Amino acid sequence: MAERPTCERCGKEAIGFQSMEGGFEYVCSDHADSLLLALKPGEKKVYGVCYLERYS
Repeated sequence: MAERPTCERCGKEAIGFQSMEGGFEYVCSDHADSLLLALKPGEKKVYGVCYLERYS
């Protein structure tokens, strides 16, 4: 089983991946954008140039 990435800001286990206007990062629940937090586990969304993926 592959290991889940860690948050690029604090090192906690990441809940997802967010790409916002050219920047991209793995984030935990403390550092995730509200759009990512609103997604259900396993869900992905694209909003213009923003890409959000919530891990299962």
